Amino acid sequence: MQTLHDMDVRAAAVSRTAVLVSADCSFRQKLAEILIGLRWKVREASGGAQALSYLEEAPSEALLLDFWLPDLEAGDFAEQLRIQYPNLDLICVNEAEEMVGRPRSARRPELLHAVRRAQESGNSVWAGQSEIRPAGLQSITPRGIRSPQAHGINPAGSFVSTRPTRVAAIASESFLVRDGLDEIASEKEPSSASLLASSSISAPSHLHPIASLPGMVGSSRELQSVAHAVRLVAPRSTTVLIEGPTGTGKELVAHAIHGLSPRANRPFIVLNCAAIPEALLEAELFGHTRGAFTGAIQSRTGRLEAAHGGTLFLDEIGEMPMALQAKMLRFLEAGELQRIGENEPVRVDVRVIAATHQPLLQCVDEGKFRSDLYFRLAVFPVQTPSLAERRGDIPELAAYFLEKLGHAGPSKAFHPEAIEKLCSHAWPGNVRELGHVVERAYILAEDRPMITAAEIRMRSRERPAAGTGI
Repeated sequence: MQTLHDMDVRAAAVSRTAVLVSADCSFRQKLAEILIGLRWKVREASGGAQALSYLEEAPSEALLLDFWLPDLEAGDFAEQLRIQYPNLDLICVNEAEEMVGRPRSARRPELLHAVRRAQESGNSVWAGQSEIRPAGLQSITPRGIRSPQAHGINPAGSFVSTRPTRVAAIASESFLVRDGLDEIASEKEPSSASLLASSSISAPSHLHPIASLPGMVGSSRELQSVAHAVRLVAPRSTTVLIEGPTGTGKELVAHAIHGLSPRANRPFIVLNCAAIPEALLEAELFGHTRGAFTGAIQSRTGRLEAAHGGTLFLDEIGEMPMALQAKMLRFLEAGELQRIGENEPVRVDVRVIAATHQPLLQCVDEGKFRSDLYFRLAVFPVQTPSLAERRGDIPELAAYFLEKLGHAGPSKAFHPEAIEKLCSHAWPGNVRELGHVVERAYILAEDRPMITAAEIRMRSRERPAAGTGI
């Protein structure tokens, strides 16, 4: 039987204690700093499972929940909290309706104020969120529910280049080309597709219509499958192999995995195996000492060592020479590298993500790629879909590219016939080709505010007519 003293002790433990659940490391740390400054005790969790373990260890007054979780569905998580912790004040930092009857902390305004400050911080990717409401069961809705304007459609029926700002949870990119890490934590949402050991991992049927990987443009089932795979693998240090046609955003998927991982604040190093001459690739990857070879006038740290604590992205891994593949395999197995010209190995902690547009299993069969390295890389394969496989995303992708062009010039709109023409194209160059076609159409439209089907011109193998210039 509980005594009054026991009850007072428990109340003291619960009071001013909050669990903060977000896969966004930077936002989580910012909000924790603000709450600690307000004399709160904060326990940070990167996922739902970790948050539940914290609640089992010690009681809490409130839980601040990011709608997107890497391991659990937000609705299921909220239901579990309602059953197991009926007195816990649950606050969603994304838009959600209030659940009638949910207990409220006496210090809720203080918590909401802290969330608002974290979102408005110049360094936070949450800046621009319009509203914070208490979260409730069956009320947690996916971010970025789109209005017609969000798809680039104005009331007159044409596709325009503007859309409302949307909340981004983490640094990550979708299958559209953006300008770099500073834009990865941007305004779009996501979805994704993956293969594991030659079999597809499809998105579960209970996933929301728009999954919540920030930065991804489109809501097709194929993108949702990729998002589901990324959400599963991101919190771990598992090696990932991303396969897919050129122009489908493999590097952007790698950015998403890194940005959603515990390594998000550590380096993300990129090495394109096809862009560096074979003679220099080993030195670029492993580093070298001064005088190790002709031209080595000073020591240099390799990409693997530079990525210590973070992620190394090996693009076009299929182009890696066979001799270097053996050394790469050794690193993956032992976590040690040896600089050229040195005898002592160096131990580093690096997560490796590789990508290729080549069918690596076929390369293995042809003797062009080591089978042992393939299976060591393909612990968790992810397949990026071609644009032809997700045609439903074309209008939104086109509107995104048009909006981006409008930042440096006048805003324009797509005529419905122009969108129809875009949707009917085969897109062998995938999203990258779509971006180029939209930019070409924007230029051809000159000062006209409407882009028609006449300005939508795809490159073909046939020689263009005289005077067209394209």
